[in-house]
Amino acid sequence: MAQPTKPVALNMEQIGDLNNKLSALRHDLNNSLSLIAATVALIRHRPAVTEQMWNTLAEQPRKIGESFSQFSRDLEAALHITRS
Repeated sequence: MAQPTKPVALNMEQIGDLNNKLSALRHDLNNSLSLIAATVALIRHRPAVTEQMWNTLAEQPRKIGESFSQFSRDLEAALHITRS
């Protein structure tokens, strides 16, 4: 991530907003990781559901990536960072 090109001042509302977005990111990541762990456990105990659960597993990396990308965009906007 690029660095701000000038000093950045955030007010309490902006800091609170970024904190809420970080909290949502942690929540999304924990949900995806929990779903991965639960799906793997289910497949271990019931191999017959493997085909059924494959899509659930396959979706999680994309969801995690989207969550991180959105937070990164929000953080860059709050800090006035532009990518070159």
